[in-house]
Order: sequence, then structure tokens, then C-alpha cells
Amino acid sequence: MHEMKAEWIERLASPKAEERALGAAEIYRAGRERADSAVRIWWENADLARLCGHKRTATVGLAVQPMSFANIRKANGWPRLAEVPPEQDACEFELHFAGGIALDVLTPREAGGAGAIARFLAKHGEGVQQVEFRCDDVDRAAAILLEKFGVLSVYPTKRAGAEGSRVNFFLVPAPDETKVLIELYEAAAPIATQT
Repeated sequence: MHEMKAEWIERLASPKAEERALGAAEIYRAGRERADSAVRIWWENADLARLCGHKRTATVGLAVQPMSFANIRKANGWPRLAEVPPEQDACEFELHFAGGIALDVLTPREAGGAGAIARFLAKHGEGVQQVEFRCDDVDRAAAILLEKFGVLSVYPTKRAGAEGSRVNFFLVPAPDETKVLIELYEAAAPIATQT
């Protein structure tokens, strides 16, 4: 299993596209390996596997300090900031690279904030904060996780997430005796356009 290295995060702010892609690949691999080792057993449950799809694409959430956030965003062409509910005290943007590599880069909305990202950074420093899996019905998945695996969700029911998504979180033991934060999310419903 990969350990997180500061140089991978630094590469995301490189002026060279190939360096940014290399850093992203290492960060994604490190986060994905930890998450996969923690939740592999989940996918043995047919109902849960169906809710999360057979491909189970993941997005790795990377928490960084505000200066790193600004540098990474600038180097990657100023990606659009996601709309994040104010109570989450976070700023976020997505990065996508070849091979299905997807990162959510996160930082506290305000210096000295009290949200989850600020607490993570204070305790662990920059690194993989969560791994996100798309899900068709987060509340149904949470019920299955509790009933079949004894895994409690962080919130009693799904709640608002970035970009109109609905989310819940699960703190799951990893084989190395640490915990991995897994986010299951329902994408926002597409907005109907008038013709």
C-alpha cells in the first residue's frame, strides 16, 4: 500500500502537465488502495454492489492548505469551484486525468475554520481525506452497511453535498488498523431544459 508523499501534492502545482499527471496518479493510487482494502467486502453484497455500480469508479478527496489549493488550481487552469453547502466550511474543485483518475481538491473556506477539512489538516496535514463512490441510493446503502456489516453512517440520513449531490460518510477500519473515510454520493438530478 502506498504512503502519501508531499512531493506528489507539490507535483499537482507543477507548470508541466506530465508532472501534474504523475502526482495525481500517485495520490489516486494511494487513496484508492486504502479505500479498496477497507471496503472490498462490501461489494460481495449483491444489493450494495448494484447500488454502487459494477465499475465503482472513485474520486479521491485530497485535503490541502489554502496556499497549496491556490497553487494547484492556478497550475491546472483555474478549474471552477464547486458549490459546497456553507455548513461544510470547504472550498473544492475537481481534477481529471487520463485513466479515470479523479481528484477532489479540498481546503477550508476560512483560515482557522472548524469544519471537517480544517480538523483533518490540523491532525494529519495534507493528504487523502476521503474516497468517494457514486451510489444510486445513499440511504438504502447505509441501511445495508449497518445491517450486513455493522458500519454506521456519520449522519442519520443523507445530506446536501457539493454540486447538489446527496451524501453520507462512513468511517471504515482499514487493514493497517487506521480508518478510511468513505463518502457515498448520489449525483444531483439533471436540470431539465426547456425547448
